[in-house]
Amino acid sequence: MQKISVIVPVYNTEKYIKKCLDSIINQTYSNIEIIIINDGSTDNSELIINEYLKEYPDKIKYYKKENGGLSDARNYGVTKATGDYICFVDSDDYIDINLFESLKMEVEKQTQLIKYKIIKVDTKYDEIERVNGPVFSNIVGLQAFERLIGKDVLLEVACLYLYKKEFYIENKFQFTKGLYHEDFGLLPIIIVKAITVSSVDYYGYYYYMSDDSITRNVDYKKTRKRIWDMLEHYDNMLKLINNDKTLHNDAILNIKLYYTNSIILKLKELSKEDRKKYIYEIKQRKMIKNIKPKNLKQLLKKLILNVYFGLTNT
Repeated sequence: MQKISVIVPVYNTEKYIKKCLDSIINQTYSNIEIIIINDGSTDNSELIINEYLKEYPDKIKYYKKENGGLSDARNYGVTKATGDYICFVDSDDYIDINLFESLKMEVEKQTQLIKYKIIKVDTKYDEIERVNGPVFSNIVGLQAFERLIGKDVLLEVACLYLYKKEFYIENKFQFTKGLYHEDFGLLPIIIVKAITVSSVDYYGYYYYMSDDSITRNVDYKKTRKRIWDMLEHYDNMLKLINNDKTLHNDAILNIKLYYTNSIILKLKELSKEDRKKYIYEIKQRKMIKNIKPKNLKQLLKKLILNVYFGLTNT
């Protein structure tokens, strides 16, 4: 039985962490290790973690570090993982107790990247939405990306994948420290580089809709930083793909298109003044060139972008 390392970054989630840890500890799939990274919590999270550590010393590995953000905590957790597979669970979310058992067939096939589905829940843990997406098994990364990009609105959420650790380590994947939208900065590249990708029809991850967690915030100042960080992720992406000789040209084009579309869509969330600055940065990068119309609908979209936002090729 393949071993699964579950990496749980924790930052001030005393209200939610018990439900999170219970959902992992009670998995029907037995060969797991839980790697908890306390990212400088100042509440009672550590007291709760220690209770679980005392009760489940064979399942839990606990590490405490100075606050470095979600990306830093995840990267640190990967270095401590000893499993054949790794996954990430945010400490204010939780998973279905049968999640890993449901992925057993794909794990036994040594699939490099396995995607599952998400259920959004409210503060009473009542279901808000089930986010659907395409289902497929063992296809190459480029094909998987093309299917996901068209029909899955949450293709870049890191917590919705099980990663073959050997594949993850060999490619030196790392979330960028200090930037928001860390999943956006890495997941598209992970997907296209995978040799085998599967997307299963199983709703196994529960996303808690709260505003005070390690990954959520509605403050405009932070919203602005998140959006501007996406530009830095774009710049980092260009460096990575330009230095990667293994990526097919179609994969590069699709990645650029995905980043470009995602960044342009964020314009509507900015104030008028910030939008002007953001459009300027988009123009400087000549990102509109990444949109290659394949049909009339895409051509019209490009024309609208040019007219409405002034995103010309010059």
